[in-house]
Amino acid sequence: MKKLNLLFLFVLAFGSISLAQTPIRIACVGNSITQGPGRDNPDSWPLQMQTILGEAYEVGNFGVSGRTLLRKGDYPYWNEPQFQEVKDFAPDILIIMLGTNDSKPQNWKYAAEFRQDYLDMIAEFRKTMPADGKVYVVMPVPVTKDNFGITASVMNNEQRMMLVDIAQAANAELVDLYTPMMNKEALFPDGVHPTTEGLGIMAKEVARAIRL
Repeated sequence: MKKLNLLFLFVLAFGSISLAQTPIRIACVGNSITQGPGRDNPDSWPLQMQTILGEAYEVGNFGVSGRTLLRKGDYPYWNEPQFQEVKDFAPDILIIMLGTNDSKPQNWKYAAEFRQDYLDMIAEFRKTMPADGKVYVVMPVPVTKDNFGITASVMNNEQRMMLVDIAQAANAELVDLYTPMMNKEALFPDGVHPTTEGLGIMAKEVARAIRL
């Protein structure tokens, strides 16, 4: 009987250790600002966040340059291999930061569909997430000047308020990267893409939100 009890305790302890060592999976969905210098580049904000959070987390960078949230956008994220890769990753935490490329005139003419497309994307990803999985909707960094067709007035005014509503409607957390990056034009050499330092600030803000 003592041997059986010891065996049971060993199995229980081993199982607990295995569970404790299973990292929390975080999927970062976005455009070039998320992709950064490269999805595997340590300077990208998701991989800077990996360093901050440590081995208890496994961060996946699923950013794709130039992609839109809108299904009718010129380059929808929906059509990329990374869309399925996020599902296959089955994240415990989903972080979405899309919308910058949606502000281009050829895309924002479908602005009325932005909210529903966003909610539909969250719903699609939630199908492969655990029941207690968390979704974070990110309010993107400010656009300091129009460039690449990206429109500062849309990003800094119209879209921000829409994202607040979307996060509430989706029962998701809202992460504000706009406010901490305001008045930091030096971190946006082209008006859109943050420097490595700027990406580091983003990584810290998102990591802080996850740890709350």
